[in-house]
Amino acid sequence: MTVGIVGLGLIGGSAAKAFAESGRTVLGFDKNAGINGFAVLSGAADGTLTKENIGACGLIILAVPPVAAAKWLEENAPDISRDALVMDFCGTKRIICETGFLLGEKYGFTYVGGHPMAGTHNAGFKSSSPALFRGAPMVIVPPRFDDIELLECIKELLSPLGFGSFSAITAERHDELIAFTSQLAHVVSNAYIKSPSAGSHKGFSAGSYRDLTRVAQLNPDMWAELFLENGDNLKNEIDILIKSLGEYRDAIAGNNRERLITLLREGSERKKEVDGQ
Repeated sequence: MTVGIVGLGLIGGSAAKAFAESGRTVLGFDKNAGINGFAVLSGAADGTLTKENIGACGLIILAVPPVAAAKWLEENAPDISRDALVMDFCGTKRIICETGFLLGEKYGFTYVGGHPMAGTHNAGFKSSSPALFRGAPMVIVPPRFDDIELLECIKELLSPLGFGSFSAITAERHDELIAFTSQLAHVVSNAYIKSPSAGSHKGFSAGSYRDLTRVAQLNPDMWAELFLENGDNLKNEIDILIKSLGEYRDAIAGNNRERLITLLREGSERKKEVDGQ
């Protein structure tokens, strides 16, 4: 089977390497022409994905931001095989899935939204690894939720990536959840590191600091796009956090030990509850 991958950064590059290792033919495309050449030289791709060979792909993965993915799909949908499965690996789902489902229906190919729950704070093809997705959860947004055969097909096609689990969800619910589990965490980490105290952390920081600042180093252009595309959900999560932080601040400012203990206990118990402990 031939796999086409649009975008050869951390995610797309890792997928390309994993598929190549499994013996699949990989055609890759990146807006940086130098990356296209390097992917071929490194063995991660067999050639460059073009309008002329798109039709040969049985699986196409869009590993670029949602707006770019939608634009690529609009420009290339007529050339995609009716037997192909097209998936995006984008960080938000509403924009790209709306476009993908419409074009899939119009041109006869199958479109499925996807979001691999894997990544690192490093970016680019140079940081990609064929092991990136091994054991990771994979979230999919299918066109139908009663098509077991499609789910099995997706699992089989993506088997070289080594995902540990699959779950299906709507695009709307995905974006609500990802605002909390990923986007808010990046906002908090990025804001936290701006404290004047951060410059003096060496010798005074351990696991807590490392955990909270791990995703502070990010790709500003990409994350800004994702934040704005999901702005309604992310704003709501930020508002909830600000309100909660205000409660802690007020308890500390008022030297209210009992109130502070209550807030801390609530947070500790909530952690156990949501993690199923």
